[in-house]
Amino acid sequence: MSTDLAARLGSGVVIPAHPLALDESGGLDLRAQRALTRYYLDAGAHGLAVAVHTTQFELHHDPAMLTQVWHLAAETAAEHGSEPIMVAGLTGDTHQAVTEAELATEAGYHAALLSPWGMSDTSEQTLLERAAAVAEVMPVIGFYLQPAVGGALLSREYWRALFDIETVVGVKAAPFNRYCTGDVAQTLLEHDRWDQIALLTGNDDAIVHDLITPYQRTINGQQRQIRATGGLLGQWAVGTRAAAHQVAKANQAVTAGQVPLELLAEASDMVEINHAVFDVDHNFAGCVPGVNEVLHQQGLIPTTTTLGTDTLSPGQTELITQVRQRYPDLLDENFIATNRENWLN
Repeated sequence: MSTDLAARLGSGVVIPAHPLALDESGGLDLRAQRALTRYYLDAGAHGLAVAVHTTQFELHHDPAMLTQVWHLAAETAAEHGSEPIMVAGLTGDTHQAVTEAELATEAGYHAALLSPWGMSDTSEQTLLERAAAVAEVMPVIGFYLQPAVGGALLSREYWRALFDIETVVGVKAAPFNRYCTGDVAQTLLEHDRWDQIALLTGNDDAIVHDLITPYQRTINGQQRQIRATGGLLGQWAVGTRAAAHQVAKANQAVTAGQVPLELLAEASDMVEINHAVFDVDHNFAGCVPGVNEVLHQQGLIPTTTTLGTDTLSPGQTELITQVRQRYPDLLDENFIATNRENWLN
């Protein structure tokens, strides 16, 4: 199972991080939550990541709602008739993460994405021990989370030890830092399992660049090359159909050995969109409500309400309105307007 899953992850996947649709009272809006899942699958997503940062880490404080959200996404996907890769975001210390892994497995999820959120000790040794424990329950996708939203700098020794775990099937590089991304890629290149673990981009500020950039080394006389052929991203919670087209274009460009300037220009456009949505001006403070605001303006979810204290930053709503007007194709404006009522019904 792990081998097949790793192959699927490495085939060029678009996996949006699934948001949480809440009503004015802070309760789960079932209609809107299902609509989001339908949108992603109709848009061409190959998987869904649920209970990750974009879904709001505070969800893990409520095991009943967490389980409900996991089941709702899996059941809606089954009704859709597709077979997406279902990734469960797990948090907390080892006992909590293992318990959540068991719940996610029961809900039909295929892999775990481990976040350091909620841990009492985030030393590399503790992170590795937790990953090994969860890996006995379900396959694991490693995660380099940027420090601005709760991550920490991790050494190449950490990644080498993580890749030693046989049921680690992928790694999401999302440090928003080229040196740290290089640490992940170079360590994977050197590892004996270099061709058994999928490299996924999570760098929302460098999506296209990650998709077209190969890392290569000669190891023991063997030429090795890896690349992020797909990704798992909060940015792809909006503009998912455009993201699917973007991944296809990037992979075609690499195969042809020639990257068109149009694709590089699109990369710059994506950075502009991410600047507004992820609230870069305020050190990413409004990134989760920013994603919600796009979907709210598009009529897919009723509010930008969050479970915690995250709110939109001053001026962020206006910036999001502007990028929607400037880049309608990259944010699926016509696609959503045409299909929204079907997804909501």
